[in-house]
Amino acid sequence: MTKPKSLLQNLMKPFKFGSRKGGENEEDLEKIAAQEQKHFAFETLVSATKDFHPSNKLGEGGFGPVYKGKLDDGREIAVKRLSHSSRQGKNEFTTEAKLLARVQHRNVVSLLGYCVHDMEKLLVYEYVVNESLDKLLFSKYLHLSSSMFFHVDSPSSEIGSHNIFVVQSKSNSKAHLDWRQRFDIIMGIARGLQYLHEDSHNVIIHRDIKASNILLDDRWVPKIADFGMARLFPEDQTHINTRVVGTNGYMAPEYVIHGRLSVKADVYSFGVLVLELISGQKNSAFINADYINLLDWAYKLYKEGETMEIMDPTLATSAAAELVKTCIHIGLLCTQGEPNSRPTMRQIVLWLCKKPGHLEEPTRPVVPGSRYRRSRRPRTGTSSTAGTSSGHFDSRGSDSSTSSSNTNTVTASASVSASAQSSTRVDPYGKRPVSS
Repeated sequence: MTKPKSLLQNLMKPFKFGSRKGGENEEDLEKIAAQEQKHFAFETLVSATKDFHPSNKLGEGGFGPVYKGKLDDGREIAVKRLSHSSRQGKNEFTTEAKLLARVQHRNVVSLLGYCVHDMEKLLVYEYVVNESLDKLLFSKYLHLSSSMFFHVDSPSSEIGSHNIFVVQSKSNSKAHLDWRQRFDIIMGIARGLQYLHEDSHNVIIHRDIKASNILLDDRWVPKIADFGMARLFPEDQTHINTRVVGTNGYMAPEYVIHGRLSVKADVYSFGVLVLELISGQKNSAFINADYINLLDWAYKLYKEGETMEIMDPTLATSAAAELVKTCIHIGLLCTQGEPNSRPTMRQIVLWLCKKPGHLEEPTRPVVPGSRYRRSRRPRTGTSSTAGTSSGHFDSRGSDSSTSSSNTNTVTASASVSASAQSSTRVDPYGKRPVSS
């Protein structure tokens, strides 16, 4: 079916510079639903979720609850239901609906449709059977009991709090991801980001790539989820200046300090995620007296020729040493302080597909708030959507619905570190933090 040009205009409207009224956004959403033939009748979703019965509830976040449902044709779905009182959720709801309307890729969660009915606004997704990646990697940090069946990111430890629609954990024992599975997850995320950055109808920057936003289907295929903070990116610009939203431990330094957003911010987040996948360590909860964070630890071991010490010990029997080293090298290249020194996602996919002949030496990763300084370059090809280029978080304006103050974020990080320190002792050999 040939889609009218007005569809693309509708998709772009909320991301053009300037403000819009909520009523116009709602009209656009209804138009897109009709044009894309993705509209679900409210009655259909009521039936699928058994009238949004509590037993079908998967989680709840700033936007409202998420329910599991089953359509008459047998398809299982996850339904985001916007809370009537949620201003944050309303913005993210509209953003996600418009961005995902034309996005289709094996490694990006599928938006099946949406529904606007009186005061009700709902997004309908494919239901992803396995848990989010963070639950499998970081179970020692989550302390979830077997009776808990939803995943909620702590609002105190990040800028923006989101839920992911995932199946409940049936026990405290977590599935073990071997090296092949972890590599396939790295490859899948890389392909998904390449699609968003280079192959979709418009350049899309996710802005919140992290373990909890990666869902795993029944074949362990990774799917990038939660586009509530994503942005369309002008193709003729090198970067845009915008207010900062994202998650501690995954945000690129130039974005945190100066509000400079480009596809290389996603590349940085991807690099952090790669090092977390290989090490089994959570960057934002990493504690070691000799190192600033996971990235600093990994870089120093790499420079000392001890790259394999970074690897999760549980991978010892399944890992391919050279491939592990290549992935660590790529992760370090992605987390370099200078955005232009980071590779593109296309380069990364090529490196992962075949053994690269030569990779550049990575520079030391930069921790936001340390010695990073924006390099001086001619100010050409830039634009501003929010006028924030100072070296601190700005929690005001349109993006503030998914933001909290920098003070709260720093305090949360300190509390995480303090609690982790009390339950962690430093490895006497200085290699890896050891849980007591």
